[in-house]
Amino acid sequence: MKIMNNFKKYKKGTITMEIQSLIPEKFINLLWKNGVVVKNIKKVNITTIILEVRLSDYGGISKVAKRTNTKVKIIGRSGVSFFLLKLKSRAALLLGVVLFISIIYYLSTFVWNIEINTENYISPYELRSQIKGFGIRPGLSKKDIDVYALENKITRNNDEIMWVKARIDGVKLKVDVVERQSPPIITSNQTPCNLIASKDGIVSRVFTTEGTAIVTSGQVIQKGDILVKGEQGKEGSVYPVHAEGEVIARTFYEGIKEVPLNKITKVKTGNSISNLYIKIANKKIYLKNSIIPYTNYDKIENSNKFVNKETYYEVEEKNISADSTKIIKEITSNILKNLDKNVKVIDKIENVKKEKDKYLIKVLVVAEENVASEGSITPKKTSTPEKGSAPE
Repeated sequence: MKIMNNFKKYKKGTITMEIQSLIPEKFINLLWKNGVVVKNIKKVNITTIILEVRLSDYGGISKVAKRTNTKVKIIGRSGVSFFLLKLKSRAALLLGVVLFISIIYYLSTFVWNIEINTENYISPYELRSQIKGFGIRPGLSKKDIDVYALENKITRNNDEIMWVKARIDGVKLKVDVVERQSPPIITSNQTPCNLIASKDGIVSRVFTTEGTAIVTSGQVIQKGDILVKGEQGKEGSVYPVHAEGEVIARTFYEGIKEVPLNKITKVKTGNSISNLYIKIANKKIYLKNSIIPYTNYDKIENSNKFVNKETYYEVEEKNISADSTKIIKEITSNILKNLDKNVKVIDKIENVKKEKDKYLIKVLVVAEENVASEGSITPKKTSTPEKGSAPE
């Protein structure tokens, strides 16, 4: 009865009951007379009925059941009331979950670790001690940390630091540091030298900043010729220098290829036939074995797990004339792909010569490039007087 009295507190709960009685209609009429609202009545058989009632009417239903000798069985429950009853029975567990989440959330509002990333010269320990001096240490609340103010303090107190990035990531304070770097010391080579030709060509333009140019525009040069002499000054007061400058020359790259006038090539006719087989113990057992009617053919095999396929494509030999335009493009492409990016192509000369049974194809690519490269100054030879002769 105590449980029944507790049920009366909950008005919104609904229970589904199975009623077994000799006269179930009489039981339902008595329920209505006692003010019990009955819904969704379903007749299972002559003596069994399923119906829905409010949880708060369960006490009145029990009294009517005793008077009519009716068996009542609860087969379903729904509503907020039962949810609240479950929560009440599991209050301790629910309280523990809420308490655990609250503690985790509270702890997540603090910084528990400081991670410092430096480069080469600044020690993370040194920077960590400095940050500690600013009053920032593990266990401090996140709201008490101003990352922008921390960045300014670190930059002002360290001349070696160029840039600082501070941020809070979870329960971690991350500080990334970029150090100042001195500009590299550029050393120039001042050893006296000449500029010599690295390739054959015809001089187009000469530019010098150090040294004396000994070639002019239009002059033919060969590989190894001196272009700019590593010396300066007037006659009688010449001194050696490190020659510097550019000598722009026209250079020539030639490609030659001999191609037969006609070439016999195999071409597919479009006709094909296939065979099917399985392989057992390295032996072929044919499921389809057709006779190959072609004199010339290409054979292609496709291997699967079970059934393999052989396909025979009919081919015929055709006499195809050589395409000189296509060959010229191939020769030109081979020449250009071997050139440096600084080389400027200014012309292309093609020559196709037909002989008895072949083409002789020549392609000449004319380019402009700097052909000056450093070369050591050869010391002048001094002549030694012969024995027995007096010096002049």
